[in-house]
Order: sequence, then C-alpha cells, then structure tokens
Amino acid sequence: MSKSIIKVENLSKRYRLGLKEKRSKTLAGQVGNIIKSPWENFQRLRKLSKFGAEDESVFWALKDVNFEVKEGEVLGIIGKNGAGKSTLLKILSQITEPTSGKITLNGRVASLLEVGTGFHPELTGRENIYMNGTILGMTRREIDRKLDEIIDFSGIEKFVDTPVKFYSSGMKVRLGFSVAAHLEPEILIIDEVLAVGDYEFQQKCLGKMEDVSKNQGRTVLFVSHNMAAVQNLCSRGLLLGKGTLVYEGNLEKLIEKYFSLQGGRMTNTNGSFDLSTKKKEETAITRLDIYCENKLTNIVHANSHVTFKVVYNSCSKFRATHFGVSFRDQFGDEIIAINNKHTGDVLSGVSSSQIIVDIPEFPLFKGSYELDLFLGDGFYDFDVIKGAGRIKVIEKDIYNSGFIPDSRKNLISYNKIHFSNS
Repeated sequence: MSKSIIKVENLSKRYRLGLKEKRSKTLAGQVGNIIKSPWENFQRLRKLSKFGAEDESVFWALKDVNFEVKEGEVLGIIGKNGAGKSTLLKILSQITEPTSGKITLNGRVASLLEVGTGFHPELTGRENIYMNGTILGMTRREIDRKLDEIIDFSGIEKFVDTPVKFYSSGMKVRLGFSVAAHLEPEILIIDEVLAVGDYEFQQKCLGKMEDVSKNQGRTVLFVSHNMAAVQNLCSRGLLLGKGTLVYEGNLEKLIEKYFSLQGGRMTNTNGSFDLSTKKKEETAITRLDIYCENKLTNIVHANSHVTFKVVYNSCSKFRATHFGVSFRDQFGDEIIAINNKHTGDVLSGVSSSQIIVDIPEFPLFKGSYELDLFLGDGFYDFDVIKGAGRIKVIEKDIYNSGFIPDSRKNLISYNKIHFSNS
C-alpha cells in the first residue's frame, strides 16, 4: 500500500478584513468623529494583531480541512472562486502559515501558483531559469544538465535570451511550468496553469503531469476550473466551498456536486426551477418546468418524451418571437443549442407568456446536463439565463437491441422538436 506523502489535519486560516469607515449623517456627528478619531485609530491599531472574539472583520479562508494524499496520487482540487483553493496551496507550499492545524509533507515540493512567480523582468529567460530553479531547490549542475530539455519543453527557444519583461503571460507560464516540472520533486503543486497556455501547451502540460505521476511515481496536486482536465488527469478529488471541505472522493460525483453548487437556482428536485429571483425586469423568464412522459421531473430516460415549459413576463414592449435552449455537459461544454428558428416554428409574441419545447425522443445519453435559456425577438435578447436548470439522463436501451450504449453520441433529430405557445 502506498505511503502517505501529504497529511492535512484540522487546517484553518483566517484573515482580518478592512472595514468601511463609519460616517455620520449630520455635521455635528462628523465633527464628533474627527475629535474621537485619534483615540479610535489607536484602539484599532492595537487590535490588528489580535483576533479575539469573532466579529465581522474576521474571515476564515479555510476552516477545519482534513485530507490525506498517497504517494504517486494525482489529486484534483476544485471549487468556486473564493472557495479557499489558492490559500490551501500556499500553505502546502509553505508560502504562508496556517492559523491552526497541522500539515505533514514527506518530500520536496515544487509549486507553480502564479504566472511568472519569482521571475526577474530585467533578466533573460535563460537567466531566470537558473534563478528560478535555484529558488525551487535545484543545484546549478542539475540545471545545466536539464537546461536544453527545459527550454525545448517551454517552446520559447527563440526568445530565451530576451528579457522576461517582454514576454507575454503565456510565455511566462510556459517557462515557469517547464522549470517546476523538471525539478523532479516528490510533490508538484499546480494552480490554474492551464488557464493561460494554448491548447498545444495544455496537452504538453497534461502529458508531463501524467508522466510525473504514473511513470515517475510522484504526487501532483492540481487545481483547475477545467473539469475535463481534472477528470482525465486525476484519480481522486476535493471540492472546497467557503473554506470548508464539501466532498472528497470519486471524480464523477465530485464534478456533479461542483455543478450543483454552481447553479444555486434549483428549488427542488421534481423538475421545477424558480427563476423569478434572478431578475426583476418585466422581460425576465420566471420559471422552468421539465416533464418526462407527462410527469414533472428532472430525471429522464434517454430517448423518452421530454417537455420543457417556460414561463416569462409578457409585456407590450417586446415581441418574444425567438426562444432557445442549450445543454451543457458536466465539463461545462455546450453540446446542443436549439431554437425555434432552427425548427421553423413561429411563436406568437405578446399574446402569450408561456413557451413549450416538445422533444418526443430526447437525444442525449446518460449523464447530467445544465440548461441555458434565452428569449428574444431575433435581433435582441431580452433575457439570457445560464444554468437555469439541471437534467439527469438515465441510461436506456434506446435502440431496442438488448444493449445499452456505453458512450454519449449526443445525436439529435431536429424534425422531432417543436416549439409552441401552448
């Protein structure tokens, strides 16, 4: 059994936030504040280093986080912006100290947390390789031995003797990742490196991380909003939310929970989605109901009869003649986008406040999908709602062949989809 290389126990990190200065509404009150301000400022300075009791200025970036990582494991860490991912990596990289808790690291750590971290803008790329490599713990002899490989991997051979201040953000992240990846650490920590590089470099990064973990037996902690990359590369994952550990384990369930947190508009699981709180404008879509075989539900069978009923606020200021719905998979990629212009169906505009999308044979295979809606007149979109609802498709022998398809081909027959107002 693989030994534990990272162990995190009851890890917490808190910060003190700056608070807005209190202002009086009257002239007398403002004069009073001016007189009192020296004493109040003195008291505030004394409290800066003392958290004491919890108050509105205390923010917990992490709160009682526990997990363990085995040697050679690739752990994906996901969560919304502000969930605490970067704070966790900074603590693991020993850039910042935790407020409480304990971390145990059994091995050398290399981290790539920010684009171009540690680069000196006046030095050339070659000089920065030596400087950055030394900071990360490499010896000069080790850098000499790997220099050509680092430069070749980064793909910036033509610019390696140019000062880094002239590099684009993509060139910096290429060079930074290349140095960190060739450090041969026991633990490699990477935060959103794939958000900057182009497709070709992303594939090289993924290949390198896979080689580091599988062939060299090293441990990788990978933070990304690219769910496809997380699922392809990682063997297990963590989901953080508001500084706490929401879920740990299976990647399929992890990604499903991540997207369920992203939506936030589902009022229940019976197929009804209340969208009235999203906007107050009179043109807003207010409700989405999903039916499978005339039953209100958001869990449907592949190739079954599915109907979407959308309610919106009708008014005389616009004619809702165009309506569309698109489906995104668990990675956030749009796989189908359809509207009544495609099908040739005409909507009546102001005379109705309900639109029905009827699909006799729902074409998607097994999986969870998020719905986006838009309403307009063909030239202007009155309302666009991302993540208006979620639908889960259950596998079925859709071809009546005795076999259940093991992959999603996402076939769709547009002539079997109809739009109407009733």
